[in-house]
Amino acid sequence: MAAPDSRPIAVIQTQRMGDLILTYPLLLWLARCQPGRPVTVVADAGFAGPLSAISPRADYVPLERARECLGSREHSLVVNLGIRPEAARLAGEIPAETRLGPVADAAGVIRVRGDWQLYRASVVHLNRHSRYHWAELNALDIVPPALLAQTAWPPPRRGGPGRRKVGLFVGASQPDKRPGAAFTAGLARELVRRGLVPVLLGGPGEVALGAEAARLAGIPVSNLCGRLGLKELALLGQELDLLVCPDTGPMHLAAWTGWRVLNLSTGPVSAYETGPYQPGHYVLRPRLSCRGCWECLRPSVFCRDRLDPARVAYVAARLARGEDERLAGAHIPGFELLRTAVDGFGLRRLEPLAAPGCPAAGLDARELVGEFWRAAFGHFFGLWPPTVPRSAAAALAGGLPALHAALSRKLVAFGGVIGRDLRRGRVPDASFAASFAPGLRPLAGYLERLLQNTDGDRASRLACLSLLERTVGLLRG
Repeated sequence: MAAPDSRPIAVIQTQRMGDLILTYPLLLWLARCQPGRPVTVVADAGFAGPLSAISPRADYVPLERARECLGSREHSLVVNLGIRPEAARLAGEIPAETRLGPVADAAGVIRVRGDWQLYRASVVHLNRHSRYHWAELNALDIVPPALLAQTAWPPPRRGGPGRRKVGLFVGASQPDKRPGAAFTAGLARELVRRGLVPVLLGGPGEVALGAEAARLAGIPVSNLCGRLGLKELALLGQELDLLVCPDTGPMHLAAWTGWRVLNLSTGPVSAYETGPYQPGHYVLRPRLSCRGCWECLRPSVFCRDRLDPARVAYVAARLARGEDERLAGAHIPGFELLRTAVDGFGLRRLEPLAAPGCPAAGLDARELVGEFWRAAFGHFFGLWPPTVPRSAAAALAGGLPALHAALSRKLVAFGGVIGRDLRRGRVPDASFAASFAPGLRPLAGYLERLLQNTDGDRASRLACLSLLERTVGLLRG
């Protein structure tokens, strides 16, 4: 009888704090599907150290010491979840049977390995219809679908009638995500008016922002900006009933530790990809056609500037008091309220809570198209049978038949363009997918990256033709 394979696994995640926390589900799944294998995570020590108390079991090393620690031992698997060139070089240097994510070869050429890792790369700047969360994309090339379906996440702690404290996180890694001092001050006043106690939270970089919000509030307000480390923030969250925050690392810290989140999803961010992951959290965002962008192209950040303190406070107060049921069917003018959930395949979903009959509850072309592409790629990469994307195509055809017909026509025309380029051996440049209609860009973007990733070899050209043919068949039912 052969001895069990105990070769280690290396996971490289050199991005920000939120990205590291979104790696934690993968670490749990690895412990279940590959038990006994030691796991080392290459990460920023400034995040890994303070978060060690809540991290799944793993050894952590900084990127600067990774070659010294990992470069001499054969690994069964190396997963690079980072985008830095140094991370790709490290992924290519660690001896391993299997490598996933961006990997640099001996000549320094970086190629992405793994269907789902390539899908993630393909939605950069083309994520309008992307519906997969990054915590899932970290894992889908490795973790069996059955394990995802069996995973049960504990619900976040609910508030109650006697609970009153609400955390307001004032900062974010990108300025366009930050609600601003005037909004935070107005929200604090609205919460106090509803009998709640707001607590301003932020890191060392938000000290000035917190002080300005406290000054503008014009009322006594607790301001802890810059006074808590990550460990202390997680401990404080056990005493607070809700965290109201933009898409930021502390949002993921809160969700992971069971502190309920109301995510104000504004700026260049998609709640489908990087909002709170576990079920039972809430997302509030302005109802704009440009929502969920990769990069804001407007002269001002319209979605952020439309945040209304009174409407946000209404939702926050319901959640802080445990009155979730009263939000079902709520109509919040100019906004859409969504709740995180899990589908029958164990994948994360966003459930809209709009009231039937209100304008926000109508058929949404963008969401119907997004659901089709989610279902199509899930079928292409083995998550579910063809009945799932065919059902999504039928929903699109039944709800918006003109859009379904237009998408079908444009798909045929796209087939002519990509077919001609494939016959001529052309490898598309970075502008290829963006030249097509938004409804076609999920497929166009993936084929663009697939051909670039392989220098347009014969196998990838045949794969492109196969995916195109399968998509046409799914869309037509």
